[in-house]
Amino acid sequence: MLVAGIPGAGKSTLLRRLRATSDDAVVLDSDPIREQLRKRLPEGTPYRRYRPLVHLWHRLHIVAAVLLAVGPVVVHLPATGAITRGAMMLLALLAFRSRYLVWVHADTDQARQGQHSRGRVLGGSCFERHARRGEAFVQRLRVGYRPKGWRSTALLDRDQARHGLVLATDQ
Repeated sequence: MLVAGIPGAGKSTLLRRLRATSDDAVVLDSDPIREQLRKRLPEGTPYRRYRPLVHLWHRLHIVAAVLLAVGPVVVHLPATGAITRGAMMLLALLAFRSRYLVWVHADTDQARQGQHSRGRVLGGSCFERHARRGEAFVQRLRVGYRPKGWRSTALLDRDQARHGLVLATDQ
């Protein structure tokens, strides 16, 4: 399952409140990686300095989990670009996994507030690129578009994401 949306939309909030009916579910969020690195680096090191390492480490975890984990794998990525969503879908397909896309939507102001509240704010042009691509994708979803290769696609708003998600697996 890919949990996607623009930075600050509420993906991490949704994942913190995820309840899985399977003990072997793997949930991959980059926040714990960021925290581990932050603790090992000199105090005050700006996140922008080690963000590429966080992204690389997170993506390596994703590939390993999708290919090796026994149970369901839930992945947190912005995935505002079609290439990233396609790569995630293809990886899951190659691993013979069912593919679910959950998009968490927030308008630009809400997402900015979300970023400020957690202390991780993207630069203007980077955020604007995510916001522009994310809004275009949401508009397509709202008129019935369903990306190929995904078993199902769900569109949640920020308020819905606050309630969490139940990951029910077939036994």
